Amino acid sequence: MKRRRKIKKRKKSRLNILQIIVVLLFLLFFITGGVASGLVYVCVRDLPALKVDTLNQKGPSVLYDVYGRPFAEVKSENYLPVKYADVPKVVKESFLAAEDARFYRHHGVDFWAILRAAWANISRQKIVQGGSTITQQVVKNTFLTPERTLKRKIQEIILALQLERRYSKEEIFLSYLNNIYFGEGARGIGAAAKTYFNKKIKNLTLADAALLAGLPQAPSYYSPYRNPKIALARRNSILDLMVKQGFITTQERMLAEQEPLNLNKNRVISPSHYSYPYPYFVDYVIRQVAKKYGEGCLYRGGLKIYTTLDQKIQRSAEQAAARTSNFPFSTRDRQGTLQPQVAVIFLNPQNGAIRALVGGREHVTSLGYNRATMAYRQPGSAFKPIIAYAPALEYLKLTPNSIILDTPVSFSDYRPRNYNNQYRGPITLREALAYSINIPAVKLLNQVGLDQAISFARQMGFTDIQSTREGLSIALGGLYKGVTLLQMAAAYATFANNGIYTAPTAIIRITQANGTILEEANPASHRVMRPQTAQMMTEMLQAVVSYGTGTRARIFGFSLAGKTGTTDQGKDIWFCGYTPHLVGVVWMGWDIPRFMPGVSGGKYCASTWRQVMLASLGIKELPEKKWRKTIPETPSLPPYVPGVPETNLKPSPPTPPESPETITPQPKQPEPIIMPPDTQEPDIPQEGRDILSPSNKDASATKNELKEETKEEVKKENLLGQPAKKDHQQKKDMFL
Repeated sequence: MKRRRKIKKRKKSRLNILQIIVVLLFLLFFITGGVASGLVYVCVRDLPALKVDTLNQKGPSVLYDVYGRPFAEVKSENYLPVKYADVPKVVKESFLAAEDARFYRHHGVDFWAILRAAWANISRQKIVQGGSTITQQVVKNTFLTPERTLKRKIQEIILALQLERRYSKEEIFLSYLNNIYFGEGARGIGAAAKTYFNKKIKNLTLADAALLAGLPQAPSYYSPYRNPKIALARRNSILDLMVKQGFITTQERMLAEQEPLNLNKNRVISPSHYSYPYPYFVDYVIRQVAKKYGEGCLYRGGLKIYTTLDQKIQRSAEQAAARTSNFPFSTRDRQGTLQPQVAVIFLNPQNGAIRALVGGREHVTSLGYNRATMAYRQPGSAFKPIIAYAPALEYLKLTPNSIILDTPVSFSDYRPRNYNNQYRGPITLREALAYSINIPAVKLLNQVGLDQAISFARQMGFTDIQSTREGLSIALGGLYKGVTLLQMAAAYATFANNGIYTAPTAIIRITQANGTILEEANPASHRVMRPQTAQMMTEMLQAVVSYGTGTRARIFGFSLAGKTGTTDQGKDIWFCGYTPHLVGVVWMGWDIPRFMPGVSGGKYCASTWRQVMLASLGIKELPEKKWRKTIPETPSLPPYVPGVPETNLKPSPPTPPESPETITPQPKQPEPIIMPPDTQEPDIPQEGRDILSPSNKDASATKNELKEETKEEVKKENLLGQPAKKDHQQKKDMFL
């Protein structure tokens, strides 16, 4: 009896478990089906309409400035549409083999190809095949955004099925051939035949067709002009596919493989690629858009690209960069490039919007070398505020009036020195930065700690800097890799923006021809330092322009902040300056660093920066007038000597302070290096609160306002700190 009861209990328990499993499977199926149905409903609801004229409708992408005015078209004039009857058999079969061998057998979507591609990708643990048909590619390039999401993939499948019902196979295939991008500025098979082989499409050989069929997946990588060996291997792989799929025989493949590339040696890329105005800025935008959405979408997608460009500032920057008198000399190197070179960037510190960008003195080729964004150069003393002074104010709670001893110092593996081994003794941080003295910067960095200072700099956008590769010489701008102009502009913008770093951006919004929004700018921002630290740094940098090494940047009636930089032998010279509304960085030097005698950032770069700033302020060149000093000079410091690097100033012997309040030296106590500041929160002097006001009569933030700013952290607001707006016109206004 007991045994029977146990058996019954076991059966009941098994039934209960089975029932639970069935119920769970049913619930899972129900939930999954519901989710899938909901997803399909959302995808169908947002489907774009298939218009009759959309399949072959193309146009250039248009760039707009920050005020919504069009200023450039980005397009490919190298476009030769062909008729289906003119496409030879070898061309059709080459593309079918490469892209969609079952094109004439499916109805827009090849589910077997999708499964086959998925299995191949899983077995090799990388993406080696794609499952998209030619119809799906036409849909993707014509009707949808290039984003890779599940929703977009479902929409692509639905539209591909609809497209097959509305258009013939020949119309779809011809649209694909006429609009696919082949690289080198060629859009469509007709232009590609002309560009690569200088032939009409009807004269293409089997080898020619196979090479062209291999290009669309990665036009730059498979380009026979850039990578001939890779292009040849790609061509031969297409020929192998044609044999496997029965389009050609093995003998035909062998004969085609023996053919050399026979490229068009006299190809001419359409001048429209670089005939647009403001070419360096446009190049920068083109690179960003092409990287994200592809060259085909850029050159033929009819995009509307709303940028942050201010044409007035851009024109003045280009004029200053082209003005010969702004350079110590002008010559051409062996490659015919004008030297020394220049790069200029101006941006809005509040939202990171790039107002002007110039990457060289001449623009000779499309998408060439852009010194403003690509060149890594040594920043010299322009890096002192970022790596030494700002961290010292932030972490050591110093003030501009704190005293540091400008005396010889030696470390285990580094011994910095001032020019001619001259030292000034006790000196304020303000004066040390104004005259760009070396020893104080190194001592400050050592006091803060290399790791902490580098972490601080990384928050300001210098993500390439690593403490394992740097030493204390970084205090003087000696970096392992160097920095870019764009990084320096964003870093100085952090000072101007009360300690908040905002990633630079050149694009406000991108829309498709049908109005679909591809992206909207939302630059990342975060607080790097206290508002007090940024305010004090601005006060100290005002001293640089007022009476220090950057006096050539002065504009009468305006309080400006900035810092010069001159590396060893003048190989790199800089000026980084700002107002509350505009930050500008100017760099000069040879492309291959070379000695430039008698130059300094305080002379040539500061003067160039001033010209652009005058234009941005709408001010004509003003006669030199005596600059009202907002901060008194220390008598023991010599005046700045133009043409002499700021780290090489020849000081006069230190003189006793005029009053005990000015400097309080402690000669018998060499340590600590930095005399402790007042224990209370540092009181920002009036000239520091009047930071960068357009007139000396205008007052800026009060102390109460400063405390309010301290409480405020970075909020999820728009780029000007205002409540978020839904209207796109209001979104654009954020960048004005």
